[in-house]
Amino acid sequence: MTVRYRLEAYVEIKASAHKFYEVFRSRPHHVPNISPSRIPSVDVHQGDWQTHGSVKVWKYSLDGKKVLTYKERVEFDDESKTVTLVGLEGDVFEDFKNYITVFQAIPKDDCISVVKGVIEYEKLKEDGPDGIKNLDFVVGLIKDIEAHLVQA
Repeated sequence: MTVRYRLEAYVEIKASAHKFYEVFRSRPHHVPNISPSRIPSVDVHQGDWQTHGSVKVWKYSLDGKKVLTYKERVEFDDESKTVTLVGLEGDVFEDFKNYITVFQAIPKDDCISVVKGVIEYEKLKEDGPDGIKNLDFVVGLIKDIEAHLVQA
């Protein structure tokens, strides 16, 4: 029996939904500068930085120590300001059969938004780890991006 899991977090940020979305839509190569302890690097593997369907390889750290790899295919929905990172390869697949990360920037007013961070996954083993620390990572990344946007 296949069990799919979905964890969501909602983070209110002091930045427009458009500005948050544009970090992933147009400038994902800036993320290592925005959050170096979480994302030491990101490289284009196929396509480019801004094209739907491009493939990128992210180096990331869940605990600030060990650097892990996540290869993903990006999907954009400009209307809903949603970025979906569909996992293809990487360390996360030691525990999960499939893995997807979603960021959706939802406008509240001109300078406040809510960012919905979602992880969807299927465990390789019933007693395998849950995705809580992965969701915590997503929330931390959202907050790092907010801090960068507030300073800009």
